[in-house]
Amino acid sequence: MEKAKGNLLLLLTALIWGSAFVAQSVGMEYIGPFTFSTVRNLIAIVALIPVVWVFGCSREKRSQLPLWQRLKPDPVTLKAGVLCGVWLGIASILQQVGMVMTTAGKAGFITALYIILVPVLGRFLGRPVRKILLLCVPMALTGFYLLCVKGGFTVSFGDFLIFLCAIFFAGQILTIDHFLLKGANSVKLAWVQFAVTFLISAVLTGLYERPVPDALWDARWALLYTGLLSSGVAYTLQIVGQKYTDPTTATLLMSLESVFAALSGWLFLGETMTAREVIGCVLVFVAVLLAQIPIKKGL
Repeated sequence: MEKAKGNLLLLLTALIWGSAFVAQSVGMEYIGPFTFSTVRNLIAIVALIPVVWVFGCSREKRSQLPLWQRLKPDPVTLKAGVLCGVWLGIASILQQVGMVMTTAGKAGFITALYIILVPVLGRFLGRPVRKILLLCVPMALTGFYLLCVKGGFTVSFGDFLIFLCAIFFAGQILTIDHFLLKGANSVKLAWVQFAVTFLISAVLTGLYERPVPDALWDARWALLYTGLLSSGVAYTLQIVGQKYTDPTTATLLMSLESVFAALSGWLFLGETMTAREVIGCVLVFVAVLLAQIPIKKGL
């Protein structure tokens, strides 16, 4: 039952994340990427306060502790939230800036490379790397080339930023796995994570952008969707879902984000891809699937 619950939560996570690429693209028509990231994370922090209040501690403790103590994370959760917030903060900024220069569908598929990067980076933490990755990594890189590299061996700067974003997302996933095994509180971890991400984004906003109230109002639906659902709900579902689901199944389900991103870009933004880009998308997604499906012991 718990495994099925985790699988459902991660499937919902992928659906929300994938469709959020559309909201991010729309939001960039009105405000800058740093401002967008700042506001969406502020919305997520506020939205999670009642969630932490209800689920952050046991029912017995809830009736005995004042509000601020119910929100207070333990040392392990605090450390986990800060580290995850740094990973996520940098990843979110890279993704948001990259979204200005690429399409929602392409961004979704490039971001999916984190599924390949998780086991590769995990090798540095002493985790074994299966032989199947010797096929998956070149396949994913070939897909990335077909998807992003234009004539003259050039890559769009936006595509490159999204690729860097995938690396930082992989770091965030590995950090979550590490600290959940140490007993971190999943809901409070998410809350601290957004607080750190908000601070990083707010500093960059203050340095490089000057938000205009009218523009923020014009971007309100995109901000509410990404703040409440993509950040507040989906990232929390990711952390809770990883708690109940084995890493292979978890990353496989989250990889469906790329499919939902492409479909959302097609349905709502009218985005199209060339035959070359479609082949690149297929190669990336097949590599993602192969990397997560256990074929035989030792592969």
